[in-house]
Amino acid sequence: MLPFTVEFRHGVPVFEAVVFAVKKAVASGQLVAGDRFPSVRTLSQGLRINPNTAHKVVASLVAQGLLRVEPGIGTVVAQAPEAHEEQRAALLGAEVERLVVEARNLGLDVRDVLDAVRRQWKELPWKRSSRPKG
Repeated sequence: MLPFTVEFRHGVPVFEAVVFAVKKAVASGQLVAGDRFPSVRTLSQGLRINPNTAHKVVASLVAQGLLRVEPGIGTVVAQAPEAHEEQRAALLGAEVERLVVEARNLGLDVRDVLDAVRRQWKELPWKRSSRPKG
């Protein structure tokens, strides 16, 4: 059994769905620093995805600093890097841009988007770690 859940949706590539699911599990505290992460084989079999896709997921999460490889242990959830506010904002920039583009295409204004973000922020389950401000 995997320590996170993936929602596969039509039109969303498998790779993106799995990466998002892991990021969500880390953000919610479902996965915390030091937790062992499933092997590529376990990930592939558990999600019924191509082993190459599973490898790409793990490699991407390692490159993003969410996971790290421990010799003799395997892949584990990494300690969140210390980042200054500007660095964190820059990392989030591409995601915010996507959100704004989608919102504008739907005819939403900034108040609608902020209300939706606030609702989602409150709905995300926070476990095993202190709940962030907001």
